[in-house]
Amino acid sequence: MDVRTQERIPNVLTIAGIDPSGGAGLLADVKAMSALGVYAAGVPTALTAQNTRGVTGVLGIPADFVGEELEAVFSDLRVDAVKIGMLNDAGVIETVAAALERWRPRWIVLDPVMVAKSGDALLRPEALGAMKTRLLPLAHVATPNLPEAAALLGDARPAADRAGMEETGRRLGGLFGTPWVLVKGGHLGGAASPDCLVGPEGEVRWFEAPRTETKNTHGTGCTLSSAIAALLARTGDVPEAVRLAKDYLTGAVANADRLDAGGGHGPTHHFWALWK
Repeated sequence: MDVRTQERIPNVLTIAGIDPSGGAGLLADVKAMSALGVYAAGVPTALTAQNTRGVTGVLGIPADFVGEELEAVFSDLRVDAVKIGMLNDAGVIETVAAALERWRPRWIVLDPVMVAKSGDALLRPEALGAMKTRLLPLAHVATPNLPEAAALLGDARPAADRAGMEETGRRLGGLFGTPWVLVKGGHLGGAASPDCLVGPEGEVRWFEAPRTETKNTHGTGCTLSSAIAALLARTGDVPEAVRLAKDYLTGAVANADRLDAGGGHGPTHHFWALWK
C-alpha cells in the first residue's frame, strides 16, 4: 500500500510544563494525544519536581528559550492544533502569545492551569493578568474548572450550581472574546460530573458523565484539554470534539485504578481503550 494515499495524520502541539511522574502536564498531554490518533509534539515551558503527592519545586524555562522551541516546531511541522497548559510566568505567556499570533494555528485550546491537584500553585500571581489579556483572546476553546474560572473573572467564590456555571461561561466568553468556553463541573460534587460548553452565540450544551469514586484523578484537566485539541484536529467541530473528549476522559478515570503509580492522587489511564 502506498502510504502517501492515506488520510493525513494531524499534528498537535502541547505547550506545557513537565510533571516527571507522568500524570499531568506535557507527558500526560502526549499520552492522551497519542491515544486519540494524532502525532504529538511538545514544547516544555517549566520543569517541576512533582509526583502524585505534591509539588516540591518549579524551575521555569527562560522565555527566550521557549521562543526558540516554538520557532523550531512551527517552522518545520504543520501544526493542526495547539493545547496550552502550564506557563508559569508573564514572560513565557507573552512569548507564547507572540508565536501564536505569528503562526496562527487553526485551533488553540487553553487550559488555564493555576493549581496542581495537590493544591500547589503553578501560576505566579502576577502572570494571571497576562493570561487574561494575551491568551484568552487568542484561544478558540478555554477549559477552566470552577476555581480557575472564578480567578479569571475576579469572583470571590466559584459557581456553586449549574446555573452559575452557565453564567460563568457566558461572562468569560463575553469578557475575553473566547468563542467557546467549557466550564468543568468536577468541583460541584455529587453523583454526576457535568461540564458546560458555552458557544459564540451564547448557546449552551451540557456534557454529562457519572462520577467515578477514585482518588486517582491527577491530570484530568490536562488530559481533557489535550483530548479536545487532538479531536479538534481530527473533526474540526468543537461540540463533537468536546463530546468525544469527555467520553475518553470518563473511561480514563474509570480505569485509573488499574494503574499502580504513586501513593497520592494517581494518574488517569490514558491508554485504557488500547491496553487490554
